[in-house]
Formats: sequence, C-alpha cells, structure tokens
Amino acid sequence: MFKHFITLQWKSFFRAASLKSSIAIKILMGFAAVYMTAIFIGMGIGAYFVIEDMNIGDPFDVINKFIIYYLIVDLVFRYMLQKMPVTNIKPLLYLPFKKSQVVNFSLAKTIVSYFNWSHAFFFIPLSIILLTKGYSATGIIGWHLALIAIIYCNNFINVLVNNKDSIFYPLVGLMAVLGLFQYLQWFDITTYTAPFFNALCTLPWISIILWLLAFGLYYAAFNYFKKNLYLDAGLQTKQTIAKTEDLSWLNRFGNLGTFLKNDIKLIKRNKRSKMAVITSFFFIFYGFLFFTGTIEAYDGPIWRIFAGIFISGGFLFSFGQFVPSWDSSYYPLMMSQNIKYKEYLNSKWYLMVIATIISTIIASFYLYFGLDAYLAVLVGAIYNIGVNSYVVLLGGAYTRTPIDLTSAKKAFGDKQSFNLKTVMLTMPKLLLPLLIYGIGHYLISPTAGYIFVAMAGVLGFAFKGFVFKKIEKIYKKEKYKTLLAYKQVS
Repeated sequence: MFKHFITLQWKSFFRAASLKSSIAIKILMGFAAVYMTAIFIGMGIGAYFVIEDMNIGDPFDVINKFIIYYLIVDLVFRYMLQKMPVTNIKPLLYLPFKKSQVVNFSLAKTIVSYFNWSHAFFFIPLSIILLTKGYSATGIIGWHLALIAIIYCNNFINVLVNNKDSIFYPLVGLMAVLGLFQYLQWFDITTYTAPFFNALCTLPWISIILWLLAFGLYYAAFNYFKKNLYLDAGLQTKQTIAKTEDLSWLNRFGNLGTFLKNDIKLIKRNKRSKMAVITSFFFIFYGFLFFTGTIEAYDGPIWRIFAGIFISGGFLFSFGQFVPSWDSSYYPLMMSQNIKYKEYLNSKWYLMVIATIISTIIASFYLYFGLDAYLAVLVGAIYNIGVNSYVVLLGGAYTRTPIDLTSAKKAFGDKQSFNLKTVMLTMPKLLLPLLIYGIGHYLISPTAGYIFVAMAGVLGFAFKGFVFKKIEKIYKKEKYKTLLAYKQVS
C-alpha cells in the first residue's frame, strides 16, 4: 500500500502544470540541503575542539549544558517551515483505502523528513569525536540514541500543535525570556537541564524511555488524524465567531482608509499574516549581530547600514514582498470592481511606512551601543521609506504567489516567487544602500555616508507621485498574468 501511495505522489508531481518550476525549486532546495548538511558536519566535528580551545570546562559537559537551546530552536524551525502530513487526503476519502493506511503514510512522510535525519550529520561526527576522546562507549551510544529520540519527539509534538498558536507562542515566549535571563545572568535554566542530559550518558537505559515516549507521541498523532480524517471534521473549512472591530476612525481617509482597515483585519485574523508580523518583530534584534562586536566579520562600517536596513524594514521585507499576494483569494473579485490601482498600492505603502516608523522607534534601545548604531537604524528607515518601499511594491507585480492565509506553510513564498525579475529587484534593496554609504564613507567621511543614504531616501520620497505612476502601469500590464497565477493549483 505504501508503494501505491508513493506512486500516486510521483504521478502528482510529474503531471502538475508547474512541473518545470517545481523541478527548479527542488534543485534549489537540494543545494540548500547540501549547504545545511555541510554546516551540521562542520559543527559536529568542530564543536568539541572549539569548546576545548575556549577553556570553559569539559566540552561534553558544556554541550550538555546548552543542548536544550539546540532542541528548542529545532522545534521552532519545524513549526515555521516543516510541511504537515498532507497526502492529498480529500481524493483518497472516496477510494477504498483504510484510514489507518492513509494516516500511517502521512506520518511516515514526516519521519523521513530532512528536519529529522539532517541532525545525524551533527550527532554522528560529534559522537565519534567523543568516543575517540575516551568517553564511555555505552554512555555515548545511549546519549546519542536518546537525543535522536528527542528529535523525533519534537517531530510529533510539532504535528500535534502545529495549528495551535495558543500553545506554541507562549512556549516560545517563555523560552526567549529564559534565554534573556541567562544572558543577563539573572536565572540559568541550564542548571536544571544539564544534569538530565548528563544522565543520558551515565544512565544510557534512559534512551529506552525516550524512544517509548516518541512512539507514544506517534500513537497520539495517529489517533488525532484518524479521528479527524473525514470531510465533516478535520478537512472542512473552520468556522469562527465573527467579531466587530471599531476602525471607523479610518473612514476619514476615504478609499485609502477602507484598504487599510482590510489589511489590519487581515493581519489580526490570519495565521500567515501574524507570522509575518512576528518575523518583522524579531528583525528588530538583528542588530545585536553587528553592534555588539560578537562577530568580527561584521565590524566593518558598511555592515552597520546593512543592519539598519533590516532592523527598520522587517515588516517591509516580511509583509511587503507579498503584495498583492495577501489578497490572492479574492483578487479576481477585487479586480472586477471599480478600484484604482493607485489607491490600492498607496494603502500598502502607508502600511509599510507606519510599520517602519514603529520599528525604528522600538529600536531606539540601540542608542545603548552609541549614537552611530542608532543613526544607522534611522538612516536605514529613511532609505526603506523612500526607496525600498517602492522596490518591494514593484517586485509584487512579478511575484504572483497565492497565499493560504489559514496556514503558515510556504512561509517564505513558493515556486512562483522565484524568477529572474524578482531576484534582480532584490539587489537595490540590499546592495544599493551599501554602495551609496561606501562612496560617502570612503571618499569623504562616515557622516557623509549617512547623509548620502538619507538623501537617497528623501529624494525617493520627493518623487513618490512619479514612481507610483510607473509602478501602477506595470501592475496593469501584469494584471492578467497575476489573475492566472492565482488560479493555478500545484
């Protein structure tokens, strides 16, 4: 039966209308997987020796102390990126397949996921190094098997809570607070978790308990999906209680206010848009890599502008790059109405500008690292408003990525967002401000570099009307291609 399901999946892939782009994306994903595999292998081989050179204690004890964060990060990335066990279930419900067979195959797909077996490239080299350093063979094997069991526990926990934001976000928030407390030396959670991971080596039989726990979570996931595997429950469209929101104060802005109200409601009510906002919030803390001096390669002056662009433009990059895809579900209806593209695009622009200003205000804590640090953020915000906001809207005309607002899958876009035009439009967003700053910094002074970047943003803002006319013309030209793309189902 598994062979039959695999055959159906294979035919589905090769008979899809988007076969060429699917193959291209698979190749790109393959390169990404090879890159991540190389990183895991490097970490596995080098972790012991790096810790040994740092003289901060026994390397194995240090690894066991901080491995809790490794497992937490794994769970977070799974939640955001790992595809859930969907096997085109609806068509199968009309065929003579047992529910248990469909569910088992769907869960088996998650078991062989790259998110699981990629960890072997870290733990196997690390375990070999530990064995060569004289650690107990039985203990290391037990420790290794126990951690692999925990990885699979993460897999099935993610399957069970993937659509339960009320569980996931408080958990991530708690872990972020604990990590901050440890950094500030207020409270060290690893004091309580390290003894457990050390015990996995001294008491290797604990790995049996963890594998039993993994099987138990598999059984729980199996029962959950089997119970909801019918059209009237797990696959029906979710009905939620309608809520009214008082956004009448936006009415004074006419059609612009109407579009802004729709966008605010979209952000508040849908998982995918909420994920974009959360991602943009974390972008604010991106500057810690550049302004704290923790990474020597990022000490160059040009990197400060790079950080400033990202810190202030998190929402612009995470939300703005998918305009008009956020409206893909009703875009054909919207295009049949008497709606001016200029008003529609203007509302998106104002939304990104407001978010950029808010991010810049929140990022004022970078003043702690000096006036230059916050000046980079401020200048980056001006450039984002005056230049990058237009580039992002222009890229939206070519992205044409339909978005499922009810889920976070394809969180970073799908195959339709990968084309030469969108790649070329990415260059001005990142490289152009660095070039402008570099000219001013190296030819005149650092202050001149900041002034040059800020002036580019001011000039862009001054020519907003002219630029919008050009963008509007492009959207009209690409209108029917966009409508066709939103109708495609991979």
